[in-house]
Amino acid sequence: MAGPVRESARGTATIELVDTADMTMTPQKLSHQRLWSLIAGCAIVLGLLTSGASPLAAQTVAVMVNGEPITNYDIEQRTKLNFLTTRQQMPRQDVINELINEKVKIKEAKRFGVDPTSSDIDEAYAGMGSRMRITTDQLTKTLEAQGVRPDTLKARLKAEMVWTSLVRGRFKESLQIAEKEVAEAAQEGGEPVQTEAFEYKLQPIVLIVQRGSAPATIELRKKEAESLRERVQTCEQANAYFKSMQNAAIRATVTKTSADIPGPLRELLDKTPIGHLTPPEITKQGVEMVALCERKPTKIDSPKKREIRDKMFQQKYEKKSKDYLDEVRKAAMIEYR
Repeated sequence: MAGPVRESARGTATIELVDTADMTMTPQKLSHQRLWSLIAGCAIVLGLLTSGASPLAAQTVAVMVNGEPITNYDIEQRTKLNFLTTRQQMPRQDVINELINEKVKIKEAKRFGVDPTSSDIDEAYAGMGSRMRITTDQLTKTLEAQGVRPDTLKARLKAEMVWTSLVRGRFKESLQIAEKEVAEAAQEGGEPVQTEAFEYKLQPIVLIVQRGSAPATIELRKKEAESLRERVQTCEQANAYFKSMQNAAIRATVTKTSADIPGPLRELLDKTPIGHLTPPEITKQGVEMVALCERKPTKIDSPKKREIRDKMFQQKYEKKSKDYLDEVRKAAMIEYR
């Protein structure tokens, strides 16, 4: 073939069945038992072909992408997965285009050394389950109940992982958002150019309560936390109290900015005096508080500026991703069967 084959339909491909183990054997060398096995096997295949049964048809190749097949089974599986995640029936050609895009993404990523291991994919798969608050086994069972193999989801996750890594890595400089761009966008949106931001040094504290404890036990622990909160005036005092207490823990100091902290907690920290504790909150671990060790102004993004910056980055990324995908897809060999 002189050059890349563009996306063009071909006639229906013929299916040729070859037993490679017997290619050098003559009919005379076959035992009667082997001969009858071959005849029986051919009869089953012919029966499937003439009856229109799905197992063989599902495995037939629908599209070749850079020498790699996309089968009807792949299309069927992805259609089911997309319906499961969107509750909408995607047209067959859209599904095929999605699978083609993933093939060219993975090939292009490999060209630049971006090739995650199977353990990386498994970790991403488990992470998806965790975000859904279910175990990996539960995620697998959920998929299988809808007729979707876990490998179908893993294939999509792999394509997303490699492409995101590739685009961000190759075009890192052009994807950066300058401070001037953020300020201009803020002005256009009617937002103040300078918005106050703080850096906080925090120490999380927990009074441990065993799971399944009676409400009275939890309430007693909460009252204990309130009492300690009134006594603690510095982070040094907090460390002295909670490191010596049974069924209590004080974590290492962490530094967060305004943009890293959810709004309700940020408002709470801004009202809390330095060295004091935030009001107790009941969580899965027990009764939790936060010791505010330091709060100081910072030039790091405020929550609003972070929101603007993230939105602008996403817009740049999506455009660069689309242009790059169009480029690699045009250079791909895509052949419809």
